[in-house]
Amino acid sequence: MYKAASARLLLRSLSPASSVPGKSRLAAAAPSARAALSRPRAAWVGRAGLARAAGTGPRFAGARGQIGAAVPAVERLQRRMATQATEHAFKNILTCLPKPGGGEYGKFYSLPALNDPRIDKLPYSIRILLESAIRNCDNFQVTTNDVEKIIDWENTSPKLAEIPFKPARVLLQDFTGVPAVVDLAAMRDAMAKLGSDANKINPLVPVDLVIDHSVQVDVARSPNAVQLNMELEFSRNKERFGFLKWGSSAFQNMLVVPPGSGIVHQVNLEYLGRVVFNTDGILYPDSVVGTDSHTTMIDGLGVAGWGVGGIEAEATMLGQPMSMVLPGVVGFKLTGKLRSGVTATDLVLTVTQMLRKHGVVGKFVEFYGEGMGKLSLADRATIANMSPEYGATMGFFPVDHVTLDYLKLTGRSDETVSMIEAYLRANKMFVDYSEPQTERVYSSYLELDLDEVEPSMSGPKRPHDRVPLKDMKSDWHACLDNKVGFKGFAVPKEQQDKVVKFDFHGQPAEIKHGSVVIAAITSCTNTSNPSVMLGAGLVAKKACELGLEVKPWVKTSLAPGSGVVTKYLLQSGLQEYLNQQGFHIVGYGCTTCIGNSGDLDESVSAAITENDVVAAAVLSGNRNFEGRVHPLTRANYLASPPLVVAYALAGTVDIDFEKEPIGIGKDGKEVYFRDIWPSTEEIAQVVQSSVLPDMFKGTYEAITKGNPMWNQLTVPEASLYSWDPKSTYIHEPPYFKDMTMSPPGPFAVKDAYCLLNFGDSITTDHISPAGSIHKDSPAAKYLMERGVDRKDFNSYGSRRGNDEVMARGTFANIRIVNKFLNGEVGPKTIHVPTGEKLYVFDAAMRYKSEGLATIILAGAEYGSGSSRDWAAKGPMLLASSSTQILCPYLNHVWEDIVLTDSGVKAVIAKSFERIHRSNLVGMGIIPLCFKAGEDADSLGLTGHERYSINLPTNLSEIRPGQDVTVTTDNGKSFTCTLRFDTEVELAYFNHGGILPYVIRNLAQN
Repeated sequence: MYKAASARLLLRSLSPASSVPGKSRLAAAAPSARAALSRPRAAWVGRAGLARAAGTGPRFAGARGQIGAAVPAVERLQRRMATQATEHAFKNILTCLPKPGGGEYGKFYSLPALNDPRIDKLPYSIRILLESAIRNCDNFQVTTNDVEKIIDWENTSPKLAEIPFKPARVLLQDFTGVPAVVDLAAMRDAMAKLGSDANKINPLVPVDLVIDHSVQVDVARSPNAVQLNMELEFSRNKERFGFLKWGSSAFQNMLVVPPGSGIVHQVNLEYLGRVVFNTDGILYPDSVVGTDSHTTMIDGLGVAGWGVGGIEAEATMLGQPMSMVLPGVVGFKLTGKLRSGVTATDLVLTVTQMLRKHGVVGKFVEFYGEGMGKLSLADRATIANMSPEYGATMGFFPVDHVTLDYLKLTGRSDETVSMIEAYLRANKMFVDYSEPQTERVYSSYLELDLDEVEPSMSGPKRPHDRVPLKDMKSDWHACLDNKVGFKGFAVPKEQQDKVVKFDFHGQPAEIKHGSVVIAAITSCTNTSNPSVMLGAGLVAKKACELGLEVKPWVKTSLAPGSGVVTKYLLQSGLQEYLNQQGFHIVGYGCTTCIGNSGDLDESVSAAITENDVVAAAVLSGNRNFEGRVHPLTRANYLASPPLVVAYALAGTVDIDFEKEPIGIGKDGKEVYFRDIWPSTEEIAQVVQSSVLPDMFKGTYEAITKGNPMWNQLTVPEASLYSWDPKSTYIHEPPYFKDMTMSPPGPFAVKDAYCLLNFGDSITTDHISPAGSIHKDSPAAKYLMERGVDRKDFNSYGSRRGNDEVMARGTFANIRIVNKFLNGEVGPKTIHVPTGEKLYVFDAAMRYKSEGLATIILAGAEYGSGSSRDWAAKGPMLLASSSTQILCPYLNHVWEDIVLTDSGVKAVIAKSFERIHRSNLVGMGIIPLCFKAGEDADSLGLTGHERYSINLPTNLSEIRPGQDVTVTTDNGKSFTCTLRFDTEVELAYFNHGGILPYVIRNLAQN
């Protein structure tokens, strides 16, 4: 079956139907493109493929050996192909890049050599996609047709054309990195059991993992805060950290940056970003996908990067292409320059508001114009960082002279910077604003005069709700009055001015609505920007000199994104003044920005909760959703670091900085905002004298040396991980147990029950575990049975390395709406055969014990949201439990050795979110779409039926996007569209998922 299917994949690529629209242009530049279609798949990978970038060979050569017995014609073709040399479809545009003094930097696939005028009008961000497609063109994963789609972007993008993309590297943080490394470790075990070399399981592209999500602000306002918080961080996460440390030595191409080093995106900007790779003599642009939405920060450096789900990231690590819709690109023109006293934070909040209003979801935003030269690289990175907040996939700043200056500042060598500039100029990816600019075509246009930007904040509940600083007091009072919502708290008029007095460690204290109880300089969004960080120091200095002091019950903290920040704050002498105001350094990680703000003092907490006070947090972060920063701060405002210090001094957001004093100085005089606010010139002088290249070099030369606590972690040196069956954090997943070399092949679904019946807009937050573990949930029961106290449950996020916990948390969202429950909200469902109401996990286990398959019915936009990987892994893992482990790919229960066909086999929905659909495919679950105008309700489906999906069990009879008939046991029949969208996805399905597919191909090589 597999051999025939492989032959069909090959023959389809050889057929006339695979000809490329507009191929004459490509043919002129790449006459070998058609010849490449007749190469074995081992050759299709291409010598400049990303596998070579990681120092390994072609990845899927073993597929060729599967073709032989399919048909005699293919046998003859294969023998002929075996004698032919490997060729790249675009070998004729492989061009040398000379060095100025003689010799060459290497070779590159030249876009100008295509001699296609359409390329000159392409946005720079699209040119990066084009270069990647050309370099990785193997006519299986990436085809010449894909290349033509990108070249013809102006016409194909509005049609939502889908293309493959192979990023140059992958970026992880620890919350999402743990499950990725768990999967790699389990794949090694599978390889060993198959009799192959387990060490073949290595990332095929560089992977950088920065541990930054675990540190909390347990201790603040103390010179010892960094050390004490790190000790608590290690005590909570010792097992997770040990596992990641093992991974850093067990896997090649994986760099693990230890805790205490910085925030992932700032480290990426200052150190990890390559801008241009030079691998085995092949030059190509840096590009990255990361398992954190703010991976976009690197776009400020001219590196194309964005956030993805964990499954996509793992697939990318293992050499698989991402499937993406060719995006529209919004051209954002910047003119003028920022006024004195206006910060990059003010600018990004303005840009965020404009882009949210314009509508940029799923699009790239590309910045250009004369104003670009007036923005520092750090300012650009601040804007790029908040791409998720304005909804874009990327906020891209093409490389120019400002970029090159930043690379030198941060310690990149002169030779490296010269190579980067030479390559990007030669390949038409460099912007030189001293030269005439070719007009580029964009999908839509926006323009902003930087001179119009004014000091701002955003809040109290959403990052795009910008409030001009001059309007903050009136806006705050409107929020108190307004009904409960994004801009309202519905506080009765008579209660708005009440003052709550309390005792704070022996001294009188008071708070009221709007009182600031958390003031945090946090998040790579701003801590990567020396101007705003040193500006905060200058505000603290001026305040100290005038005799102002932050009230002691305000929880103040400073969490730099890298050690470089500490060095220049010390160099400038400003850290001393920040300390005097309570902004001691508390750690190097995300902290308050992701909700790791730690507890408030008990007296403050009691005053808030007992009097229903709308307390405020002011932070230099990127998200301020209610409940994210701290459970007790209902109002949360995003602000620049200098403003964070100013509001900490004021102690309230209920203030008009233009008219009201911040406080009384040491001479008894009133001190106003203008008295402590530094000018742009003052800040620039301190930046010039305090931010030095040697600081970056010294910090990052030592970054992998770790710290004493990290270095004291002892981990085994074995290449195979020694799983601890008693661990509740790291657990061997059941994906590959007793896996064989024979793919299980496609499967039909017979008489499946409906596990859940959903309406529209079920998000990945509904599907996948997130947040705390409820005390009565199946996950809580599992932990308590293993001796874990409730206080030690931690979160689902911290236990993402344990599939048993995560499976039990799947569909455990307390706000999920399941039609079976007739309006009742919560994580339960009906076991259809008995009518019992059970937790979803318990119902799934009941079906499993009965050997019954299940499906899910859903409405439109199924799987929208962010935490996407476990939203696909979880439903697949509902076929396993701690007492009886099912391998869903081979349909075996391994401890009881009983054949079964249980587990979630398919999701039938009106529509899928793009990435979630591909993740379902990657985990071996069938995605089906109702026909237009139909859904479960219109077809009269209640979910109480039994469903059979009549999918051929011979892969050669399945086509991407074909119609599939679904029948029920009560006589209904309807047609769905099979959402396997490409031949590659069919290959994944044949193998039971993307990870088994990769294992078998690697094992055969």
